[in-house]
Amino acid sequence: MPSPGLREFQENLTARLSPWHRSFQFWIRAAEIYTGYKVSLRVWCLCVCVCQFRVRFEKDAEKREAMWERQHELAADKMYSLCSELGGLFLKAAQILGKPDLAPAAWVRRLVTLCDKAPATPIEVVHGILEKELGQSFTAIFESFDSEPVGSASIAQVHQARLRCEKTDVAVKVQHPGVQQLMTIDIHNLQAFVLFLQKTDLKFDLFSLTKEVEKQVGYEFDFLREAEAMERIRHSFHANNKKVPVLVPRVIRGMVTRKVLIMEFINGIPIMNLGNEIAKRGIDPRGKIAAVAKLKILKHLTLAYGQMILRDGFFHADPHPGNILICKESEVALLDYGQVKQLPDDLRLGYAHLILALADKDPSRATQSYKELGIETLSTCADGEKELFELALKMFDTKLPPGVTMISPFSDSSSLNQVAVQSFPEELYSVLRTMQLLRGLSVGMGINYSCAEQWRPIAEEALFRAGKLKVGDLKAQKCGFWRRIFRRKREYD
Repeated sequence: MPSPGLREFQENLTARLSPWHRSFQFWIRAAEIYTGYKVSLRVWCLCVCVCQFRVRFEKDAEKREAMWERQHELAADKMYSLCSELGGLFLKAAQILGKPDLAPAAWVRRLVTLCDKAPATPIEVVHGILEKELGQSFTAIFESFDSEPVGSASIAQVHQARLRCEKTDVAVKVQHPGVQQLMTIDIHNLQAFVLFLQKTDLKFDLFSLTKEVEKQVGYEFDFLREAEAMERIRHSFHANNKKVPVLVPRVIRGMVTRKVLIMEFINGIPIMNLGNEIAKRGIDPRGKIAAVAKLKILKHLTLAYGQMILRDGFFHADPHPGNILICKESEVALLDYGQVKQLPDDLRLGYAHLILALADKDPSRATQSYKELGIETLSTCADGEKELFELALKMFDTKLPPGVTMISPFSDSSSLNQVAVQSFPEELYSVLRTMQLLRGLSVGMGINYSCAEQWRPIAEEALFRAGKLKVGDLKAQKCGFWRRIFRRKREYD
């Protein structure tokens, strides 16, 4: 058994070498993935030849599809291992990679399980953190406490419990120890890798996006900030609507620190389990009744985002499936306010103009909106406006083009290969990521749905209130929407 002095030396050495070891692991895996993509055409051709050789003798279409599905499943397992073993930022990457509009179904099935099933911190460590942060003994704080977490994500895990001072159950969010250092290392490695890609392969300003990621992830480690954001959004919904589009948990006062957040516990079904829950009730998940229920849920969720982004400019920026619950009567609960964004008014209104351009299918107005938003592009094709508009649809709306079920950003036919995005404002990254996640949910539900069309009245109201639209330019007034707006404005004045 080593002496105390030797043990301390070993622990210090491990702590110092840990960042280097993690960086080494990242670059080894990144090089493997990059090499795979770099030679993707050759590899793909080889795979196609091999598969075609095997498939050529297989007449049954279902069996041919099954052969391709097995290939996807092998790749999905490798990606799952990478994200789950390294953890940290790579768990967040799984949320983006596992979207049904970007990845094969096998990837989605495998990676979606990482949304709230990351490795958990041991319960005895959780007890210690709670006592240290709240300044009381564990038994003095809690009447009951479930040792098995409800969910564990990249930064924290959540337990269901009951406080001695509360009559209802609460959700106790506890930060994983040491995870902030891991994520900082991951982000810096990612930034270096992205700079390399921009010089060699990509025509998109991804470095600005990684800088915004660095800023937003840094905020996620301050639960005091998260609690304040949650209360602000909750108050905004209740102050502006009789019918609140989504439920927001209530923060328990006096029970929040930088590493611990205790809030109201909301019972619900994770949105990723919705299909199974519908089937349990004897309803066909692909039938008309299920489609109506799914559309209602999606409309509630996207309406909330339209109000947050365009009306308030302050929004929840992390709508991945692990953060969405379906409650009774198709109510939607939105959880985890670690990633929120305050959008400057110029970008909020510029985005409102872009929403109108997308809703009206107006390429010229979309091109002008790009300039207003500060997105600098260089088109390499003859019909530049058309390509810019298609890129805007793919980046900032949820509806897929006709006949398209999956978007591959780096395919030969991709808009990114026709339009080089030379400069992209960091502040817009959260909007872009939010729209991509919302589209993933829409596609996952089997609904090709346009947020731009739903948000048109909210965008018009935002521009009208800012003096950017005249009464004659308003199109939503036909349905009586603007009569209500004018009445509210007179009451306000």
